[in-house]
Amino acid sequence: MEEIVQHKQSDQISLNDVILKLHGWWKYFLKNWVIIVICGLAGAGLGLTYSLMKKPNYVGELTFVMEDGKTNPLSAYMGLASQFGIDLGGGSSSGVFAGDNVIEFLKSRLMVERTLLTPVQWENKQISLADLYIKAYELDKAWEKNPALKGLHYPLGLERTKFSLRQDSILNVIQGTLVKQNLEIAKVDKKLAFIGVKCTSLNEIFSKTFTERLVKEATTFYIDTKIGRSKVNVDKLQISADSLELLLNRKTYSVAASQDVNQNPARQVASVGTEVQARDKMVLQTMYAEVIKNLELSKMAMAQETPVVQVVDTPILPLKKEKFGKLKGLILGGFVGGFLILGFLVARRVIRNALAGK
Repeated sequence: MEEIVQHKQSDQISLNDVILKLHGWWKYFLKNWVIIVICGLAGAGLGLTYSLMKKPNYVGELTFVMEDGKTNPLSAYMGLASQFGIDLGGGSSSGVFAGDNVIEFLKSRLMVERTLLTPVQWENKQISLADLYIKAYELDKAWEKNPALKGLHYPLGLERTKFSLRQDSILNVIQGTLVKQNLEIAKVDKKLAFIGVKCTSLNEIFSKTFTERLVKEATTFYIDTKIGRSKVNVDKLQISADSLELLLNRKTYSVAASQDVNQNPARQVASVGTEVQARDKMVLQTMYAEVIKNLELSKMAMAQETPVVQVVDTPILPLKKEKFGKLKGLILGGFVGGFLILGFLVARRVIRNALAGK
């Protein structure tokens, strides 16, 4: 019984100690309320100043959907079989643009650097997107004091293999910064095939142009790679068709000229040359017809293999601005200022009490 009473008394004493300590802290903060208010107002002022000085960001957004031109003729049966737990295989596509691969492909160093080296119109002249990025973030001004980087730029028409070591390094840094801080690529909805590309930067033209060019460069690269073999076959057949057409035209004129020269139809020898040329013409006609038929079939096959990239939404000027608001600056600045001064006051009192042995 005595132990229970003592336990209750100790609980009561500890609760009273907590209340007394909280009251002591409250009185301590009230005593320093002027400092807290001043620091809070100072933080709010700094937050407001930051919101006024910070440049707005421009957001360029593009949405596209890709459809593979070559469809599986068994897709209907595969869908029906899958309902009964039967997997016929071949239902999933593979490749760069299959599934979520397209997101990583658009973020790849190859695609971003290719896009940065494309031209853009700026101040009545054409410069590369990389140079526009350097101007937008005033990197050229920061490099003025560095002789190694002063005047560094990326002229149009310069081959990638002829870049200097510094140009390679800076381009790699710009590419990495873009992917981490400026570029967002994601599916609009996990259930849909729509891909959203968003670029946020300090320059409106850069945000718009980079977003559009990135998708264009990626889709062009992918299409050229996917139909590369078919295109080679079509080009070869086209060359053969053009050559045969030229020979056939020449042979036609030769047959007509031979018939005009034959002035004595009673002599059979005179018609031999015309007959030989007519036979050669028939052979060429047959060969030309077969090549044309194969050429058209190859073109149809290439058209079926060519994927269709449909851009749904494109960035339109003026772009949406993302600006650090004045009210947001006031609130966040005041909160940070107040939090810092409270932390300082708490630390000071704890240190004083520890030194006093309390």
